[in-house]
Amino acid sequence: MSQGQIRRFPNRDTPPHIATLILTAGLSAAATNVFLPSLPAMAAHYGTDYRVMQLSVTLFLGMNAILQIFIGPLSDRYGRRPVLLVATALFVLFSAAALVAPTAQTFLLCRMGQSVVVAGMVLSRAIVRDMVPEDEAASMIGYVTMGMALVPMLAPVLGGALDQLFGWQANFVFLVLAGLGTLWLLWADLGETALPREGGPGDQFRDAPELLRSPRFWGYNFAAMFGAGAFFAYLGGAPYVGSTVFGLSPSLLGLLFGAPALGYMAGNALSGLYSRRYGVDAMILTGTLLTSSGLLAALILSYGGLHGAPVFFGFAIFIGLGNGLVLPNATAGMLSVRPKLAGTASGLGGAMMIGGGAILSALAGAVLVPGAGAFPLLWTMLISSVLSVVAILYVRQRARRLRRVEDFTP
Repeated sequence: MSQGQIRRFPNRDTPPHIATLILTAGLSAAATNVFLPSLPAMAAHYGTDYRVMQLSVTLFLGMNAILQIFIGPLSDRYGRRPVLLVATALFVLFSAAALVAPTAQTFLLCRMGQSVVVAGMVLSRAIVRDMVPEDEAASMIGYVTMGMALVPMLAPVLGGALDQLFGWQANFVFLVLAGLGTLWLLWADLGETALPREGGPGDQFRDAPELLRSPRFWGYNFAAMFGAGAFFAYLGGAPYVGSTVFGLSPSLLGLLFGAPALGYMAGNALSGLYSRRYGVDAMILTGTLLTSSGLLAALILSYGGLHGAPVFFGFAIFIGLGNGLVLPNATAGMLSVRPKLAGTASGLGGAMMIGGGAILSALAGAVLVPGAGAFPLLWTMLISSVLSVVAILYVRQRARRLRRVEDFTP
């Protein structure tokens, strides 16, 4: 497929432009957290406890993980275009329903329905793998996720401004309009990149064991899951460390909390520039070693008496930097194990990453006890990162062994 074809924009008879993929995946990220500054106002509106409204995040992520298992296989069977169009249309409907939900319970059901937007994140990766070879896919996924990294940083700022100007409902008006815009863009620019396969959905799921029997698939999966697990542990524990251990003000904590996002964008940019040159395995190993080294340095300095917010949040940049190298390349690797099952691989990988991340996030909250400082969280993140190093070393060692066998096979 020529680069000229890929860059035609908009044209639904050719593969999508990279901007289409960035915006499609970005909608999923925006739906996760754009309304978070409005949670207190929403709790007051519905006359319920703040913790009840906070379930809108937990339930959304839980359904996110479940739906990813099914979205990938369905797209392998019926194609990326119809699944993305239907999912985005449903997201618009559930967003409009959330806007007018009469009770908190109804709103939470609408939030669960909104989670269908995860199709944009899952299938943008699969579409990239449909379009280009493995190493080039890692570069392109790096650029897609670099664009996505801006959304979680900017969306809450936008949501807070909309709430202050127009009320909390404005956040969901924004999601409806953004969903409609994305739906039009997909209709106009998304040409089918995967040929629909014969048989029903049951046949597609029966093909999944072919993927699950691959040690290489699991190696890339665990590298991504444990690499991202360090970041999810950070999300679960850093607010406590910043406010309770270091006594930071909410505004300063909010400023420092985004340190990994800076590293993540840098790592994604490096993936975009160098994955094609050095290959996915080398980039993953580099990323896992950077994260582990940064966390180890933070622990050593903390035990040496330099235990403060600058050390903790400064070295958290390495978490984002490492993940920016690991996640695009590990994703490209797992999608390349069985290219005909790229959608299934993307869904399973995403579900494992979010599920494992949720466990590590909860674990981070559990290990942080009064008087222990940030040490339990640093150890949790370091152990998770080291496990990602082990996973990619296994993939590399197995690849070398297989090459030796092929070299000596007559």
